[in-house]
Amino acid sequence: MSTPFHPIIYVRGYAMTAGERDDTAADPFCGFNLGSTVYRASVDRKAPPHKFIFESPLLRLISDFGYQEVYENGYDILAPEWQPREGQQGISARSVIIHRYYDDGSRLLGNGKPKEIEDYSRELSALILRVRDLVVAQEGIKPEDFKCYLVAHSMGGLVCRGLLQNRKLGTAAARQAVAKLFTYGTPHNGIDVAGINVPSWLGLNEINTFNRERIAEFLDMKAIYKKYGRVDFMPASALPIQNVFCMVGTNRNDYDAGAGLSRTFVGHGSDGLVKIENASLWGLDDRLQVTQSAATGYTYRAHSGVFGLVNSEEAYQNLVRFLFGDVRVDIWLKIDEVSLPKDLQGKDVEALYQFELAASPRGKRWQLTRRMAEEDSPACRTHRHLTDPKTKGARLVYLSTVFLANRARVNDQDPSLAYHMDLGVRVPDYEVNRRFWPNSHFEGAYLFRDQLVVKMVPPAQPGGVWSVAHGWASKGVGQATEATDYRALGQGLFELKVDFASSGQAPGIKGQVLLSASAWNV
Repeated sequence: MSTPFHPIIYVRGYAMTAGERDDTAADPFCGFNLGSTVYRASVDRKAPPHKFIFESPLLRLISDFGYQEVYENGYDILAPEWQPREGQQGISARSVIIHRYYDDGSRLLGNGKPKEIEDYSRELSALILRVRDLVVAQEGIKPEDFKCYLVAHSMGGLVCRGLLQNRKLGTAAARQAVAKLFTYGTPHNGIDVAGINVPSWLGLNEINTFNRERIAEFLDMKAIYKKYGRVDFMPASALPIQNVFCMVGTNRNDYDAGAGLSRTFVGHGSDGLVKIENASLWGLDDRLQVTQSAATGYTYRAHSGVFGLVNSEEAYQNLVRFLFGDVRVDIWLKIDEVSLPKDLQGKDVEALYQFELAASPRGKRWQLTRRMAEEDSPACRTHRHLTDPKTKGARLVYLSTVFLANRARVNDQDPSLAYHMDLGVRVPDYEVNRRFWPNSHFEGAYLFRDQLVVKMVPPAQPGGVWSVAHGWASKGVGQATEATDYRALGQGLFELKVDFASSGQAPGIKGQVLLSASAWNV
C-alpha cells in the first residue's frame, strides 16, 4: 500500500430533527458529495458573492487522487449481501467510506429515534475494523499495518474523539489503525449560546451532547475537565496531537440554521454555531500537561450551507495537504517589545493587540488560512500579557499551520515550495483607567503590516540540508531573495526566524516571525 494513501472514513455532523436525520439517511454520502459555486469576498452579507466552483470533497478526492466509493449493487460494506467488485478481493486503500450512524435514527431506515453519542463511537470502531479487513484482503498487507484517516464535520469530530479517547467505546485495534484526524467546525469545547454552555439537562434532540460535563463523561476525561475547566484536549495516549488538524470557520453571517437564531445567540467570533475558541484542540502529555496546539487553519466560511466549511476549496486544500502533503509549517510570532504612544508612557494602560494573518501558496486563487479583525478571528494579546514579566509565555503567539505539497507546484521545473503571508498587528484601543483614550486613535490603523514571502527547497535526501529564503514586500518586489539561516531542532524539524518591527516612532511593536518547518509524510 502506497503511503500516505489510506482509506478515508467521513463522519458527518449533528442532525437535530427527525426530518434532518431522514435527509441524512437519504443521502449516500451524508453531505461529503456537496459542492458550492460561491464564496464571500467581503464580510458585508449584502454584497454579492463571487463565483468559484468547488465540485465537492468526494469528487475532488476521486479526480485528484484516484479515490473511489465502495457502494456495490445497492449495498454498503456493512451489509451481509455486499460483495467486492469483479476481480477484487476487498476494497482499495484509496477508498472513501461514510459512517452512516444516523440510518437507525431516521424514519426511513430506522425507528426515528437518535442514539447516544457513545453508540456512534462504538459503531465507528466496528466500521474501521470492517474497512481494515477489506483493505487487507485487497492490498495483501498485514492487519497490524493497516491505517485509515478520520475526517469529520461538527459533532462527527466528537464521535471520533469518543473512539480515540474512551477505551470503553471501541477496540484497541480500531484506535491503533487511526493515522490522522481532520475536523471541520467541531465543537471540541462544546457549544456556547449567549455566552453560556448548553445545559446538561437539555436532552431534547441530543442537544446536551455539547455540554462540557457531558463531553467529559463520554470522552472519559473528567479529571482533565476538573483540572482545566475545558474539554478541548487530545491526550498523547489517544492520538499524537501532531496528527490532528482542526479547520475553523469564521463566518457567522451566512449560517442560516434556525432562521438565523443560531448565529444571533452564538454571537461574534464563531462560524454561526461553534465559537472559534472552541473549535480546535490541544495536546496533553502523560502527566496531563498541555503540550501544543493541533494544526489549525482558519477560513471565512460558515458552519454549513452554500458558504459552509465542508464544501469549500479552502478546507479541501487543507485536508489533502494535511493528509498527503510534503512540508508542514507552524507559524508563530514572538513579541519582544511593544511601546505605547508618548502621551501614555508611564501610565496604567490596558490595550488589546490583534494579530492578523493570511497565508497563500504560490499561484493559487485561495488562501490556506485567514485570520482578520473584521472577521472576529485574529489572535489576541493584552498589553499586560506582552509586558508583564510574569506572563512571558504569552509573548509567543500561535497563528496557524500550513502544509505545502509538491504536486501543487505551479512550475514542475522549480523544486521550491513557496507561500505568501500577509501579517498585520492592529493599533489597539488604548484604555486609561478603564476609559477609552481617543487621542491620536485612527480606527483600523496598523502598528505593523507587511507581506512576507518564504521559499523552501527540501533536501534531496532525508537528513540533508534545506535551502530557505525570504523577502519582505516593503523591502523589494515581494520575492524571496534573502537567504535565511535556520536552526535544526532534531527529528527532521527546523526553525527559522525573521525579524519584524514597526517604524521607529511610538507606538510600535518589535519581534520575530517563527516558522517551525519539517518534512511531512516521510
